[in-house]
Amino acid sequence: MKRILLSLLVSALAVPGAHAFDYVAGYRDWAVYRDTVNGEPVCYATTRAEDKSPKSADHGDVVFFVSYFRNSSQPQASLRTNFSFREDRPARAEVSSRGWKLYPAGNEIFAMNEDENSIAEALRRGSELRIEAVSARNTEVAYHFSLSGSSNAIDKAKSLCG
Repeated sequence: MKRILLSLLVSALAVPGAHAFDYVAGYRDWAVYRDTVNGEPVCYATTRAEDKSPKSADHGDVVFFVSYFRNSSQPQASLRTNFSFREDRPARAEVSSRGWKLYPAGNEIFAMNEDENSIAEALRRGSELRIEAVSARNTEVAYHFSLSGSSNAIDKAKSLCG
């Protein structure tokens, strides 16, 4: 259910003219937003890719999220793009020397539930997030995200909705 709600939220964020979320605060390269779904608050810290590879591909908007749902103190880490990924090929996230396998679902990539807290903690302490995946067109893609401001943004999203 969390993943379905997040898909709806992220869809609206990425589509021009769609539902506007409440902007809460900005922290360097990250921002915090809040929304209400079925009467329950949902908050997320978000950042956009600073670097996209390969340069020749049309990546569109690439956004990374750490989301908190009111009834769960566990974060949900995910990535969303304007194109689909190969679901039979796991993606990979890396912060500093730590890495995690992620799973693609359509145009989103999610962390495994058991890795959510360790990923959020690494994001709070690291300086760069790198995600690698394979698009549905078999293009190997890689994204770099700055983690400058991530700690404050993740803490704010958690305090509002976690």
